[in-house]
Amino acid sequence: MRELELNRKPDLASGWDRNSGLTHAGEELELALRITDPELLAELSAYPEGRARAEFALSALRIGVLALRQVRGRIDADVIRSESERLIAEFRKGLTEHQQAVTLQLTSSLKEYFDPSSGRFNERVERLVRKDGELEALMQRQVGLEDSELGKTLSAHFGEQSPLMKLLSPDESRGLLRSLGHTLEQGLTAQRERILKEFSLDNKEGALSRLVTELAESHGKLSKDLQGSIAGVVGEFSLDNEQSALSRLVRRVEQAQSRISREFSLDEESSALARMKRELLDVLNTHKEASAKFREEVMTVLSAMTARREEAQRSTSHGTDFEAELFRFLQAECQKAGEVATHVGNTTGRIKNCKVGDCLVELGPESAAAGARIVIEAKESSGYNLAQALEEIERGRKNRDAGVGIFVFSIHTAPEGLEPLARYGNDVVVTWDANEPRSDVFFTAALSIARALSTRAAAQREAREADFESIDRAVREVEKQTRAIEEITRFTGTIKSHSEKILERARIMQEALREQVRTLDEKIGDLKTVLAPEKSATPR
Repeated sequence: MRELELNRKPDLASGWDRNSGLTHAGEELELALRITDPELLAELSAYPEGRARAEFALSALRIGVLALRQVRGRIDADVIRSESERLIAEFRKGLTEHQQAVTLQLTSSLKEYFDPSSGRFNERVERLVRKDGELEALMQRQVGLEDSELGKTLSAHFGEQSPLMKLLSPDESRGLLRSLGHTLEQGLTAQRERILKEFSLDNKEGALSRLVTELAESHGKLSKDLQGSIAGVVGEFSLDNEQSALSRLVRRVEQAQSRISREFSLDEESSALARMKRELLDVLNTHKEASAKFREEVMTVLSAMTARREEAQRSTSHGTDFEAELFRFLQAECQKAGEVATHVGNTTGRIKNCKVGDCLVELGPESAAAGARIVIEAKESSGYNLAQALEEIERGRKNRDAGVGIFVFSIHTAPEGLEPLARYGNDVVVTWDANEPRSDVFFTAALSIARALSTRAAAQREAREADFESIDRAVREVEKQTRAIEEITRFTGTIKSHSEKILERARIMQEALREQVRTLDEKIGDLKTVLAPEKSATPR
């Protein structure tokens, strides 16, 4: 058993307490302790006797006192909490009982006053709200003129000489604002002094002093830990150490590079590049075989189509096929313009036993020459020349009672030197073939010329003046452009040397043809406008 004495009487000369080894100032307290606890004895014996042991004992005593104070505060908080819960429970119970009593009393009172059979509320309300009733008289007395009770009360409590205004006046030394300002100033002064004391380094118990001490201790520990961490990181990035992270990374990169090089080498049969090459060669061979097979099938189909076409041209029914194909194309064009196309090649006309005139077109009601007829004769026979064609189309116009005729030669059987499109009076001669799309423009132009000729004839019959000069000029231009297109056809024999010339000439001719067709359409529209009033005035 050891005895430890703590004496707080300081040495006047040096400020050092020889008994306890501590320096103090201010209030003194002598404390002699006899320690018998083995754990405390072991801890105190670890320090040398003298100042070090006394400082450790004082620190331990201070920590114990603070801990006891903290525990005492927690015990008090628990007691307060339990008492608060008990009070709340009793208060809740009292409130519940009071609520029930108030509810019962309120129910009986409401029934007494508001019961429809025995309540006195309605009678009382009538006495209150009627004219010159109690409520009106009371309101007059309370809130009426200047001598009302409300005015007097407000003046007494809120007037300039009222105690409230005196209390709120900033000029009054005993006023509320002056007292409130003084109280706030005192409180702020005390708080400022307390905060300054906490942030003063002269106060060893202040927050700033404790923070500086803790930072100094933490900085020393952090410096040691940081030096150790830096050394570890430097070691991980050293190539001299085979087990470092950088050395392992370099080995893995070299292994990956070697593997990638093997995968992209054609010398390795099992590499990815070699496998891809084999697969690509297999795919190319498959496509090559499929392309060769498809080419053979196409050649077979083309040969069969060519043979069928040659056979059809040699057969006796080819003329009938040519006539049917021409009628299909003619019917499509007429439907666009609102005209009626009829195949009449198998029926006789006005001339007895005469079937000349294969197709008949009747212009629609929207046309300037509504009801006019255009006859078309189609021939795929090599025995016809231009004179015979004109003679036959004239006979066809008479047989079908048409004003304009179109004679259509097959491109394969047309006389040598024949223009693709030409007009001879009221007849138009054109070459066409169903298998040559470029010849469709010739037939379409011939049909437009025939419509224009029918319109001119109708205008002449109606004795109206119209701008036929533009129509004739457009017809001449169409004939000119058809000859140019025929020239393009001849150029195709030497397509390699004349390709640019052919393309440019074809473009110019197409634009010119479109322009002339637009001119024909405009002039025909003008004729419609001129003839429409006359037709509406003519009695039927």
